[in-house]
Amino acid sequence: MLDVRKYAVVTAAYWGFMLTDGALRMLVLLHFHRLGYTPFELAVLFLAYELMGIVTNAGGGWVASRFGLKLTLTGGLLLQVVALLALSALDPAWPKELSVLFVLVVQGLSGVAKDLTKMSSKSALKFVVPENETGGLYRWVALLTGSKNAIKGLGFFIGALLLSVAGFQGGLWLMAGFLAVILAGATLSVEKGMGKAKKKAKFTEIFSKSREINLLSAARVFLFGARDVWFVVGVPVFLYDQLGWTFNQVGAFMAAWVIGYGFVQAMAPKLTSRSADGLSTEVRAARIWLVLLALTVVVIIAALRLGVDPGVALIAGLALFGIVFAVNSAVHSYLILALSENDGVTLNVGFYYGANATGRLLGTLLSGISYQWAGIDGCLIVAFMFLVAATVFTSFLRDKRVLPAA
Repeated sequence: MLDVRKYAVVTAAYWGFMLTDGALRMLVLLHFHRLGYTPFELAVLFLAYELMGIVTNAGGGWVASRFGLKLTLTGGLLLQVVALLALSALDPAWPKELSVLFVLVVQGLSGVAKDLTKMSSKSALKFVVPENETGGLYRWVALLTGSKNAIKGLGFFIGALLLSVAGFQGGLWLMAGFLAVILAGATLSVEKGMGKAKKKAKFTEIFSKSREINLLSAARVFLFGARDVWFVVGVPVFLYDQLGWTFNQVGAFMAAWVIGYGFVQAMAPKLTSRSADGLSTEVRAARIWLVLLALTVVVIIAALRLGVDPGVALIAGLALFGIVFAVNSAVHSYLILALSENDGVTLNVGFYYGANATGRLLGTLLSGISYQWAGIDGCLIVAFMFLVAATVFTSFLRDKRVLPAA
């Protein structure tokens, strides 16, 4: 039976972090766009954030396997508080080059914080849900992932609101204070030793030796790259520049999209059939929903080319994309845990979310480049290419468990 107290503690810490993570992204994006930064320059501001996620997930999984998840979870929360306070020291009088460098460094620190917290929270589920309850694991993974995204979506709105009401510096101070309270609660409540492996892993073991984990991770790179290539820079800038929306309207729309996406994620187990072995129908679902996602992007591109009003095509297309993407993400988040053994789960989850961060890095960089090159159409074309690649890797996943060689 699910350990409700452990689940509640981990979820509360993750929610608190993701609220500030979403708010920080929108605060930085809108603040620097208002200062005149180009789409490519805006993308550059987030590169260190995504790059550090690649390193953090791999290294963080190893640290958690040796010292437990409490260290990585509270460490992530503490680093985010430091990053928020550091960013508030940014001086508008600094030269543009110095400002970009400073934001890159601080965003890199925030990237470390985000992925330490995310890896810890996702891995912890393996220890609060009984091993034989594959259906239960799917439901609780989907609930944690979906609720996290709903909270992050709320953070988008809060970030835009804080920028309007409290300003850039004031907004950062308020977020740092809120997260410090969450950190104190996690420090007192999270069980020491959770996630600590019985056998000490060597650092070289951060790279997965499992064929299925490697294939799933490769698919994750392109799945999340396909989302971020138009979501990070393209959509917010398009809404602000081309449709004339205000900061609050952009923030509210992005928030509504991510909140809705989070709710669908939480319901994913009801939208996909489940199998007794926890793999066969779930792997097939991963293949089918990826094909549907690629077709969704094709429909949006076709609507824009046929002269449908860009605002209508993009907003309706985003809604459909969000629904299908949410199911994809939930199925993938479940499979990484289902394919992992308890004693090596933090290493596998770390490696997998390192791949996730790689996809976000590629998507972030290409979001700025493709939007500057060919507008929102360019972003969508790259997204489609990424989804084709993700579908290819997922097609090679086996839909039954393979016992390790004796």
